[in-house]
Amino acid sequence: MLVRAITAPGLRRWCRGRRGAATACFPLGRALLGVRGAEAAVFLQGLLTNDVTRLLAEGDAPRALYAHALNAQGRCLYDVILYRLHRSTAEEPHILLECDSSVLDSIQKHLKLYKIRRKVTISPCPDLSLWAVLPGDASSLPKCADQALLLTPDPRTEVMGWRLIAKKGANLSEIIPGSQVGDVQDYHRHRYKQGIPEGVKDLPPGVALPLESNLAFMNGISFTKGCYIGQELTARTHHMGVIRKRLLPVSFPEPLPAAGLPEGAEILTAAGKRAGTFRAGGGELGIALLRLAHLGEPLCIALGAHRCNRSATSSKTKLIAVNYLRCQTPRDSRGGKAFYCGTSCNCIFICLLKQLKFPYSVVLPDHSLNGFEILKYTVYYLTSIVDIHTIYIY
Repeated sequence: MLVRAITAPGLRRWCRGRRGAATACFPLGRALLGVRGAEAAVFLQGLLTNDVTRLLAEGDAPRALYAHALNAQGRCLYDVILYRLHRSTAEEPHILLECDSSVLDSIQKHLKLYKIRRKVTISPCPDLSLWAVLPGDASSLPKCADQALLLTPDPRTEVMGWRLIAKKGANLSEIIPGSQVGDVQDYHRHRYKQGIPEGVKDLPPGVALPLESNLAFMNGISFTKGCYIGQELTARTHHMGVIRKRLLPVSFPEPLPAAGLPEGAEILTAAGKRAGTFRAGGGELGIALLRLAHLGEPLCIALGAHRCNRSATSSKTKLIAVNYLRCQTPRDSRGGKAFYCGTSCNCIFICLLKQLKFPYSVVLPDHSLNGFEILKYTVYYLTSIVDIHTIYIY
């Protein structure tokens, strides 16, 4: 069974499928926190994984950045999206932090703990609302949404559409003509299908590791910015190139029970070995932390007090089969099938595995780096386990 990743051809198919459809706006129950002051970017620079100073750059500075706040052990505390509200470098820096609403008080305490004498003010923004926008056609979005505080592409990946921040009670049909309010569960299903984590259920505070959570693939980390809390373990893991588990999208043969699966439910192989843990899901889709060594095996989730084994299953244990999201498997130049792992990418590296009897290939996603850096880090990691056979760049 194959892990499905949205590759560049898959992204084009997704965009074509959305053409002609009405723009869907999904209300998100995430909180917004304002950080304002002359030292706002410098203050956040030492607490987050991404290079926050890019929000202050002159010229074509990004309007949004994705990042994680880590603890001293290098584990994720909060996943945040930062939005730049100031229009120019001459204005006082004003940055909004989007975070899970359940940790709003916690992240305020975290920021104020390190504020000390910094010239910044930290305050929640209950008068603002946050929307995820999936356009049917990019041309359907207004070039300048005057009634919106901010309308910008999602910084994580293009397939997640746009982010809209507006005053509470604002009329969406006036901001984006022809748009429709969608069911937020459809947004989460779309997110699970792409393997994009969001919030404390997908990224348990103090448990999730940033690189296992695909932070590098979602433009959420800078390996050149310098020191920040939790940087040591993250940088060492990156340069060693050994990541044995990753968050991946999974599907089930039937919708999940109405009560859902318990958080952290074990995913097992047919032999009863632990293959990973289930994080969250909805319907027949979900997201799970899986060991890459077990990607080619049939997997199941055991519900109950006992674990399954090869010979028998306890009557108190219910098994739910786990399938990887399927996709078409392209052929490399020698006719080998391709295994996908990761999330959306623009560059695809196809390499031939030594261990397999048949010419199978591995398709790896890219970082937010340029092609030469991607190739350098990819080859550095793969040379110990694979023979480099062919590189395809789309």
